[in-house]
Amino acid sequence: MAVIGYIRVSTVDQSVESQRHNIEQLHKVEEWFADEGVSGAVRAADRPGFAKLFGYLRKGDTLIVGAVDRLGRDTLDVLATVEALQNKGVAIISQREGFDLSTSIGKAMLTMLAAVAELERSNIKARQMAGIQRAKAEGKALGRVKTINDNQVVAWRKDNGASIAATAAQFGISVASVKRACRPVLVPL
Repeated sequence: MAVIGYIRVSTVDQSVESQRHNIEQLHKVEEWFADEGVSGAVRAADRPGFAKLFGYLRKGDTLIVGAVDRLGRDTLDVLATVEALQNKGVAIISQREGFDLSTSIGKAMLTMLAAVAELERSNIKARQMAGIQRAKAEGKALGRVKTINDNQVVAWRKDNGASIAATAAQFGISVASVKRACRPVLVPL
């Protein structure tokens, strides 16, 4: 019957310490599990820290998370994760939302909040794609600046009868870059 904390941040630039601090203000956590630099889009079962947590939890334990979105951003994954935890006899408390996910009201709230989180994720992706489309329409160059001259790569490879790997080594580029440089240009009919 332990109180366990789970904290997660999506990028390595972020720190789990603020989540830990916020949880410690209200709960005496006996054991911590964390995933750092792991997106909420990754299924909970596929996150190394969460997998260890799941193996550690016992019937009667209480899992504290800072917010529902720490469990995941996909509604179905969050609900499946909560159900798997509840099947183990684990109570789940989401601090930000302020409810116990093991109650029927808590589960209903969870379903709504997870759906809203998933909708927001979709909206972010849609806004990102709209920005990319606008940039393309304005003629802005997207992506990394090309550092190699495709014609030079193709000419050197042809002149030397070199393999893709040898050409990559010659120019200090990846095999994929050589393949891209050497692929035939298709002319529309």
